[in-house]
Amino acid sequence: MTTALLDTLRQIVGAAHVLTEGDLTAYEQDWRKRVRGKALAVVRPGSTPEVAAVVQACAAAGHSIVPQGGNTGLSVGGTPDGSGSQVVLSLTRMNQVRAMDRDNLTMTVEAGCILQSLQETAEKEGLLFPLSLAAEGSCTIGGNLGTNAGGTQVVRYGNTRELCLGLEVVTPRGEVWDGLSGLRKDNTGYDLRNLFIGSEGTLGVITAATMKLFPQPAAQLTAWAAVPTMEAAVRLLGLAHQHLGAGLTGFEAMGRFALSLVIKHMPQLRVPFAGLDGAPPYYVLLENSDSESEQHARERFEALLELAFEDGCVQDAVVAESLAQAHELWHIRESIPLAQAEEGLNIKHDISVAASRIPAFVAHTDALLAREIPGVRLVNFGHLGDGNLHYNVQAPEGSDAAEFLRTQEARVNALVYDAVAQFGGSFSAEHGVGQLKADKLAHYKSPVALGMMRAIKQALDPQGIMNPGCVLQK
Repeated sequence: MTTALLDTLRQIVGAAHVLTEGDLTAYEQDWRKRVRGKALAVVRPGSTPEVAAVVQACAAAGHSIVPQGGNTGLSVGGTPDGSGSQVVLSLTRMNQVRAMDRDNLTMTVEAGCILQSLQETAEKEGLLFPLSLAAEGSCTIGGNLGTNAGGTQVVRYGNTRELCLGLEVVTPRGEVWDGLSGLRKDNTGYDLRNLFIGSEGTLGVITAATMKLFPQPAAQLTAWAAVPTMEAAVRLLGLAHQHLGAGLTGFEAMGRFALSLVIKHMPQLRVPFAGLDGAPPYYVLLENSDSESEQHARERFEALLELAFEDGCVQDAVVAESLAQAHELWHIRESIPLAQAEEGLNIKHDISVAASRIPAFVAHTDALLAREIPGVRLVNFGHLGDGNLHYNVQAPEGSDAAEFLRTQEARVNALVYDAVAQFGGSFSAEHGVGQLKADKLAHYKSPVALGMMRAIKQALDPQGIMNPGCVLQK
């Protein structure tokens, strides 16, 4: 049966695009190198009809499918298990921009398009595709949609879900649903688009999408501010909303220890105010986009900072004088995960709490971890503007990081996630559930919500062949 399936798959996509031998690490191992599976084959279709035929063949043979984009996910959502029976369905060959509609401010793209290439395509047309995240040079829009990725501009433009107007999906039966309408209003029944976005390949295979575009801003200004407390950072956020309105496109918070790792491991990067005596505990990176002019944007930005100084929520600040300086400031923020990796293995959390409750959550959880695990180091940074923190935990200095993960990860996760639940938050803000957190979903999601999710899964995928073990436990 297995040989017959492989022969059928070769007939569908071509023998060169059915990979069974050689080094398949890029497809079988997750991005963080935490899990390594074994696939029956890696299949790389080049069109939607080929995807449909592959799904039909796998369904008939009873082999499950793991859809995969750029394989940059952080929750092990695109990795096969160790059985050697699953088919990894790589969408990277499907990388065409099918249509650009300037008047409707949309573009229709295939799932394998690299995010950065979509940004560049829009820019060439004088337009903006605002989704932006650290992996944009290798992640794909299909994966972004599958996990409902967030990024740095959610405060203004929303998650990937808010940027999508329509989808093309291959169902677990191998049927093709063409929902690529560029309509902003379509009130004709259930919202199937939003059902598949964020489903992590468990309900079907996203093969194409119609995405929103926006006019390019006339000006974009970036500031770096030192703040005395997390409460002050939230007050600054409120002032920014009040005085910048929709112009506020980014609002990132970074703890002092997180930036100390950047200084330690990437000394070529100059972190503003880091050398001050009694360096502030938190820093904020905020971005203002303006549709009028740079002068107008700068006046509003400077007025905001003046109010923030008067309020006391900002101790010092610098406004980038050029696009190059702005990129340098963003590069510092984006280098925190790399610096943390240089420091050693760590326990990562991608949590969300209402912005108003973040100061209390941080104070409570910092104290809790310090009491329960003396010496633990907290790498706290993230998208404060939309309530999303990467509240990561580093082993005590000088200890064995691998041993710390082995003995403490489950305990640390329980402490952090229980605190998140206590403050009304979510244990997964933008990275998805994947296999890594499927057991957490079963623990923290309400029984009613889980029941509805399982009913949807059973209705659309009765054979259970789409990414089993991801999101919902087997």
